[in-house]
Amino acid sequence: MSFNFRSFLKAERPIGNPINGESPNTNTSNRRTPVGRRRVFVQTETGCVMAMDLDRGDNAHTVKRRLQVALNVPTNDVSLSFGDNILEHDLTSVRGKSPLLLMRNSMHRSCSTPCLNPSCARTDYDATDVRNGNDGSRLVEILGFSSGQPANVVQLVQDVIHAIKSGVDPVPINSGLGGSYYFRGINGENLAIVKPTDEEPFAPNNPKGFVGKTLGEPGLKRSVRVGETGFREVAAYLLDHEKFANVPPTALVKITHPIFHLNVDNNSNAIGDAGTSKIASLQQFVPHDYDASDHGTSGFPISAVHRIGILDVRIFNTDRHGGNVLVRNTCSGVGNFGGNTELLPIDHGLCLPENLEDPYFEWIHWPQASVAFSEEELDYISNLDPEKDCKLLRKEIPMIREACLRVLLLCTNFLKISAELGFSLSQIGAMMSRESKGSEEEPSELELICMGVRGAISEQNAFLEESDTDDEEPIDFQFQMDIDENGGFRLSGPRSKNPLAKLEESFKEGEEEEDEVEEVNCKQAKFVRNSYKLQSNVSNLSKSLSGVRLVEKMPPNPNPSGVNRSADESFPPSECFVRLGDMGKEEWSSFIEKFNELAMETLREKKSVGPACQGPRLGTSCRF
Repeated sequence: MSFNFRSFLKAERPIGNPINGESPNTNTSNRRTPVGRRRVFVQTETGCVMAMDLDRGDNAHTVKRRLQVALNVPTNDVSLSFGDNILEHDLTSVRGKSPLLLMRNSMHRSCSTPCLNPSCARTDYDATDVRNGNDGSRLVEILGFSSGQPANVVQLVQDVIHAIKSGVDPVPINSGLGGSYYFRGINGENLAIVKPTDEEPFAPNNPKGFVGKTLGEPGLKRSVRVGETGFREVAAYLLDHEKFANVPPTALVKITHPIFHLNVDNNSNAIGDAGTSKIASLQQFVPHDYDASDHGTSGFPISAVHRIGILDVRIFNTDRHGGNVLVRNTCSGVGNFGGNTELLPIDHGLCLPENLEDPYFEWIHWPQASVAFSEEELDYISNLDPEKDCKLLRKEIPMIREACLRVLLLCTNFLKISAELGFSLSQIGAMMSRESKGSEEEPSELELICMGVRGAISEQNAFLEESDTDDEEPIDFQFQMDIDENGGFRLSGPRSKNPLAKLEESFKEGEEEEDEVEEVNCKQAKFVRNSYKLQSNVSNLSKSLSGVRLVEKMPPNPNPSGVNRSADESFPPSECFVRLGDMGKEEWSSFIEKFNELAMETLREKKSVGPACQGPRLGTSCRF
């Protein structure tokens, strides 16, 4: 596919923008989105971003037709997606200031070859306005926040725009695996950290050699797709109600600047003076003294550790380490548990995965996490409303995937149940984390509960399909988990009381014919045998997971000294024991209901084995 973007600019700009359907007499210097139209941003798999104004009558086909003119891409070879939805025709679900993803159809996808030439359209079509200084506000445009943009975010963006127009250049950040930049104020101070989605680890334009995938494919974590970490940064900020954990103000933006990185040869002439437009997360820079990895943790306030941990549990953070907990001294002197330091969590791009995997909570080993929750913290946890949180994210980040919201709902419920029963933050984190034995990973206690629920639902559905449900009352299935001598969960074995199917007598004696009773008894016996068989397999998970592994391991790195490190050659994947995104709405509703019941039952039993939390409450004296 050959396309000369430089020639395209010369040929098309004078006669109007084909992307926006402009006429030759359109005055681009004063252009604003007309009333009744929606402005969206179409991003290709390689990171190219194009602004587009949609009329009320536009559909997915007309959008792709416009893109065909600009990109020379056959419309039958590409799909337009918005989160989980492939846009076949109707665009009513797409709100203004939303990013869409243009990608090849799955049969043509490749990890090694980008589907669209990145040099074909690296500049947003508002570049003329920016160069002329007539529409500087479009240097940075906030995406989402349909309920109104927070004042602190708006002020931050305005300060960034003012600095860019004043000639203050951003500075690349050398640390980390992805591309990120300090955007500075007019006095040279750091204002914000910007992370373009197409410069994430393994994304097409990663500046540090971690390349090999296109946007929308599994990334650094298999359950977090390339190009979607920015959504999660914003989600963590939105979920930090009342600034409980001190997450800095964060927004998803379309931002334009020449400093952004492109892994494209001979492309410098195609960018123009305004630079490259990209979708990125923009987070307020927080002045701090050091991060939690630089010093010992004994001086951190208990409440600050608890608040960050509560957030991490809710969003199932898979990357909480000391390096992304900033520390700011609030007064001179050496810190203590009373607290003269402030903790600020950053880098939430790997939270809210699409499936449960192994989280990483470094605070599990911090002594503060073993202290019982304070009354204030328990009140905060009890008042959490995960259903309301999911509605909030659907509204403000409509492109977020439903599976991520299910993880949020599941983990928040697990937190609420555990805290109510008196478990400490450290214990809750441990129950959500996996243990490795040799080269194998064992499912966490949270995953074991989920596996028990899914197994029970599967057996229930299978039995109900075989039974004549017209003349019989529905059978209520109850199941339980045993607690081993170490206080951990284990599913009951085949020789113990059946944990998956405690059948209640539901057949009226004397009303059925003898052959009908015999038939039902045969089906019941078959169901119990199947339950025993299933439970026997699950109870052996601690010995071998080879029978239930759902994700194959990646091959070892054949070129460890190579400059460009492929995504398939680095970072072994986490196993997936429980999938949440493949359930329908009815099945998910049944799953979460049974999960709450089983979690409460098993955690109560676990608590009865020994004290749930030995540590003192916040505010009392304690030494470790």
